Amino acid sequence: MKTADLRTKTKDELDQELLNARKEQFNFRFQKSTGQLENTGSIRITRRTIAKIKTVQNEQKSGKAPAAKPAKAKAEKAAAPKKKKTKE
Repeated sequence: MKTADLRTKTKDELDQELLNARKEQFNFRFQKSTGQLENTGSIRITRRTIAKIKTVQNEQKSGKAPAAKPAKAKAEKAAAPKKKKTKE
């Protein structure tokens, strides 16, 4: 899940997402211990999702939201021509 999507959610929605992610993490750990987990990368993704949710919750508590990146910088960077390397 993207952090930008999490920032648009309310406190209650974030609490529910955190609860769901923790349940999913428990299920993955249980599957891993019994040898039934096929995709071990899903544990890592779930762990990072939990961290993202907690980060957004802390940002909302403190009232410190990250500064929005200006759209111009992305457009200018994409439009900049690439330099070609030449052998000398």
